[in-house]
Amino acid sequence: MDIEHDAGGGGILANKNLWLGVGLAVFILIGFIVPTPGTVTEVVEKYGFVEKMIEWEVAHDAQGAARKTMIVLGMIPMAVIFFATEALPIGLTGIMMPMLAYFLHLLPMKAIGKTFSGDAPMFLLGVLAMGVAVVDVGLHKRLASWLLGWTRGFYIPIFVLCISMSVVGSFISAHAMCAFMTPVMAAVYFGAVKAKSPPGKLEHDPALAKFLMFTLCFALNVGGVGSPAAGGRNVIMMGFWSEYNVPMDFFTWMSYGLPMVPILGIVVAVYMIVLFGKNIKTKDLTPGLVAIKEETRRMGKMTYPEYVTFGMLLLILALWIIGGEELGLGGPSLLALLIPVVFKTTEWRKILAGISWDAWFMYCGALTLGALLKESGAALWLAQTFLAILSGVGMDQGFGLWVGLSGLSGLMTNFMSDAGTTALLGPIVIPMGIMTGVQGEPWAVGLGVAFATSFAHFLIVGTPNNAIVYGLGVYPDTGEKMIHPMDFVKYGFVLFILSMLVVWVVGFLGIYNFVGFPEGILETAKSVMESSAN
Repeated sequence: MDIEHDAGGGGILANKNLWLGVGLAVFILIGFIVPTPGTVTEVVEKYGFVEKMIEWEVAHDAQGAARKTMIVLGMIPMAVIFFATEALPIGLTGIMMPMLAYFLHLLPMKAIGKTFSGDAPMFLLGVLAMGVAVVDVGLHKRLASWLLGWTRGFYIPIFVLCISMSVVGSFISAHAMCAFMTPVMAAVYFGAVKAKSPPGKLEHDPALAKFLMFTLCFALNVGGVGSPAAGGRNVIMMGFWSEYNVPMDFFTWMSYGLPMVPILGIVVAVYMIVLFGKNIKTKDLTPGLVAIKEETRRMGKMTYPEYVTFGMLLLILALWIIGGEELGLGGPSLLALLIPVVFKTTEWRKILAGISWDAWFMYCGALTLGALLKESGAALWLAQTFLAILSGVGMDQGFGLWVGLSGLSGLMTNFMSDAGTTALLGPIVIPMGIMTGVQGEPWAVGLGVAFATSFAHFLIVGTPNNAIVYGLGVYPDTGEKMIHPMDFVKYGFVLFILSMLVVWVVGFLGIYNFVGFPEGILETAKSVMESSAN
């Protein structure tokens, strides 16, 4: 059965050869033809990138090091073009990143391998396998029945989904929830369109499919502002504050971030309904929800495979929470490949066949690109260029600074990992905030930067949630993809702006003033900064 995807669509975007040529031309132009700006050379010299590249035998002098930085800067637009238009399969575009790093000698060989096979890739691999195991035993239907089984119609299920997923995503792994719930949304979709289709014929509704997939994904994304448990980037920022002797505890973070979460969930619901409302043909999800609830009832009591799978989910979640840095996220996640096979609940071949390797290779390549940005000085140069622009337009303190730096953080997190963005910007922005002399720094600017890393809505490589929805979001009857990489740009960028506006208005103008900041943190942080400089 042919399904109209309507997303990457037709017209000029469908010309793969054109975009392949455009991407390569931009890469060659920036990486090899455009003269190296003096500011790039200054950054790689001032911050030790030249010495590092010479030590690695990647470059022989400052000019050579700066040229390698320009090559990395050229890889960014090429990767974005390829990921968005699928000029090459997205998995192959991902593989290109370490391949270019090898052949153009951008990092030492051992370092390149580590970027492509660290904890994060193992984590995503395990989460994708987890989704396969959950669907294979039918546990996703029970999850849907527990969460949405009581709702009816179209609007109530969507608002319940957005608010509940954003809140849940503040406290447990949003990526795991994404893996559990993506097949649930696919099942709800299938039941709804099947009920409306003529007997013996299934008429698909691609707009509804995209609507459900992106609603789930975006609702889980925005939950990241709610608490430190939502992601490693929040913990990283808390570590930077501790270095300035102004630590923040778990519940204090929640007082700033959690009130925004249900608001962001509602924004996601309203935005998606307005965006897709006119194009959706099937505006009653009740048949799909009822079908899942009825099927769950017919399944009877939980079976042995379901108990094992549910126990596996709880075990992995517990290890994520208590394992800390010793286990990371990747170690526990890999149990999702082992436990179903050992306990004979899902066949090994079925797990391998169900994993979206395209999404996995794509994400691994994005991690390599993020490492290249950081280690070459390209990310630091981009950050400093942006900060110079902020100073030029008077956004160098207070609300203007928070808006500018959070906007930079939000943009960068669509190209790099959220933890990588926070790790890069944290040491830069906290001293900037301290030097302004505005009360509430460094917490205010640090929170703004960390909050924005939750809004990786508009590039498929921005967060594992995007990769998971792309990988697991398939039509139940044909196995075809429900969404296209370009859809993230089409539907995610405006939501990125709306999410940032919520942080700027509700967070910066509302919560910051209502909750306030403890007295003395600016002075304490400033004294630590001055003592370390002496």
